[in-house]
Amino acid sequence: MTREKLVEAAEEFRRRKHEFDLAREKLADAMADAARAGMTPTEIIEISGYTREHVRRILRAAGVEPPT
Repeated sequence: MTREKLVEAAEEFRRRKHEFDLAREKLADAMADAARAGMTPTEIIEISGYTREHVRRILRAAGVEPPT
């Protein structure tokens, strides 16, 4: 029984982690699209709940540079 519970829990974890990774990618894409459309980093921070540095890294990775 213990082995079965462990196997089941591990499978569920992998499945949910995959779902989480997909959701995180979707959020990053939406953040980049929003920035390209003119939304400010401050607005993106407020909506996403991410830190300023995290938003900056995501936008830079997507090729979106902050306005100067």
